[in-house]
Amino acid sequence: MLSTIRHLPLDTATRHHAHDFHQIVITLCGTSDFEIEGLGGRVNAFSGCIVPANHEHYYSGNPQNRQLILDLPEQAPALSGEHRELVALFDAPRFFSLDTALRHYLAFLDSEIVQNPQRSDDLHHDRLAVTLLGALKSRLGDDPMTPHKRLNLANIHRYIQHHLSDDLRVADLARLACLSEAHFSARFRAQTGLSPWQYVRRERLSAARQLLLQSRLPLTDIALQTGFANQSALSHAFRRRYGIAPRHFREHAHPSPLHCPVTAWVTHIESTRR
Repeated sequence: MLSTIRHLPLDTATRHHAHDFHQIVITLCGTSDFEIEGLGGRVNAFSGCIVPANHEHYYSGNPQNRQLILDLPEQAPALSGEHRELVALFDAPRFFSLDTALRHYLAFLDSEIVQNPQRSDDLHHDRLAVTLLGALKSRLGDDPMTPHKRLNLANIHRYIQHHLSDDLRVADLARLACLSEAHFSARFRAQTGLSPWQYVRRERLSAARQLLLQSRLPLTDIALQTGFANQSALSHAFRRRYGIAPRHFREHAHPSPLHCPVTAWVTHIESTRR
């Protein structure tokens, strides 16, 4: 399978889906909003997001938005063979901004796509994608860390708990530690074994699980209180984490009296006496 690079504006209405290929979305003009399984962010011009395969994401754009979208199957030449190491970019969703050098390359890539649309069925898009992916990996990959300076995880954890219902971004957490997003993400993973996004998603799902156990709140309310866009986003993430839908989890945790063995036996006895 080959990679595809395309232009399009995002609908102003919020849409959502998941797909079996990786994706990079870069905003060329206007703004867009993304939520990728609980990680939300505003994407301005010359910024973008990484959407790993099979991650449900919600998205919308303002009326003047225009996006450059790279669809990248894992077996595409840009992510296989000698470029296999670039797959690590898609370990988790991320938001990023393009520096000056990458903005110049983006302008070149954009002009190539516009001026050579007839080449969309050959390796041209994969060749263009490799350069962008390699540059992004070098900027977003692990940075050298100061061994003796560790993150205050307790402070970060408290902040996450107090803002579960908000649009939490890695930039928000990095500011707490007075670090760049790249340095913060590298140190966070080194200390916890998780990316910031994975940690936030785990905390959101844990909070949702507790609310399912301890309350009768509607699933829509639980989703909003724990930072998910809606009930569908919560259900999708909950099933991936726990292997069961939230509604079924609640039913097992709080079985209806009609399903209680003693109640069923009494009901049977009473019916035989009629």
